[in-house]
Amino acid sequence: MKKVKYMLKKIKGVDYKSFYNHAKKIAKKVHKPTIFILFDMAWCAIRYGSGYMDYFEFEFYLLKGRERKTYLTGRLNNEIVRKYNDKKDWDKLDDKIKFNHLFKKYLGRDFIDLRESSLEEFKKFLKGKDKVVAKPIDDCGGKGVLVLEEFKNVKKIYEELLSNKQYLVEEYLIQHEDLSKLYPDSVNGLRVLSFLDDKGVAHILNVILRIGNNGKVDNFSSGGMYTFVDNTGHVYAPAIDEAGNIYEKHPFSNEKIVGFKVPHYEDLDKMINKLSLVVPSVRYVGWDIAVTKKGLVVLEGNQYPGIFQVKPSLSGKKEGMLLEYRKYMDI
Repeated sequence: MKKVKYMLKKIKGVDYKSFYNHAKKIAKKVHKPTIFILFDMAWCAIRYGSGYMDYFEFEFYLLKGRERKTYLTGRLNNEIVRKYNDKKDWDKLDDKIKFNHLFKKYLGRDFIDLRESSLEEFKKFLKGKDKVVAKPIDDCGGKGVLVLEEFKNVKKIYEELLSNKQYLVEEYLIQHEDLSKLYPDSVNGLRVLSFLDDKGVAHILNVILRIGNNGKVDNFSSGGMYTFVDNTGHVYAPAIDEAGNIYEKHPFSNEKIVGFKVPHYEDLDKMINKLSLVVPSVRYVGWDIAVTKKGLVVLEGNQYPGIFQVKPSLSGKKEGMLLEYRKYMDI
């Protein structure tokens, strides 16, 4: 019954123009009729719970049935969230200010809530800082994030931030110099997907390195790119952006992406275990982690993690993340 409800909801919300355009693009690529791809997309939605973007992004058109079965899809991801993340505690991660208070020990930066702060308190917060970041408390994907570097008219800034509901203002993090070499204009962070088991032990399921490109944030939906990190901290696949462009080297810095070593990676497992115990009722989380010269700090936690799997054409491997998830979850 849940699967039926999920399918009906997805059918109602489909952008049919985009659905058809993606099918046309794939058909041209694999030299098959568009109608064949459309039917195959629909079959995969019914059989595996994959949306048309799952089909496109994870290249289901290159996979056989037994290979498709190994991929995490939108429907399965929803089921995991419903089963393992207690809804009454979602706001502890979704609300960025609540999150900052709960995880203050691991932030590595100062912050202020403008809803509870006077103009004078805001001025005091800015004193000695060259750069700060203002954010809405409940948006995602880098939307509404503003980097401020000029504080000539603090009163005007304060009023504009309140008007735009950018209530959270944080000290700007200085990332590790190795990550700045890749791309200097954004904090290039890790998205770490983890699961807290019944014994209170957190398991890292997947690690993604997000890199900015032509903007101030590293988010995929805001022009950034992402790639994958192995258990030694090395990037093992080219980066990809939302348009499907593939990058062996960064177009801005010309630095090599494949083979890049994430600094302080040996501390990641220990940190994720500590973070996971702060709100243990939310067991499946996508943590955003930044790397500074001093070590790892947490940016935020996502109670509804996205799906990240390497394209078969990039890795040559036709196996998704579902088998790894099933080591720890009953799905």
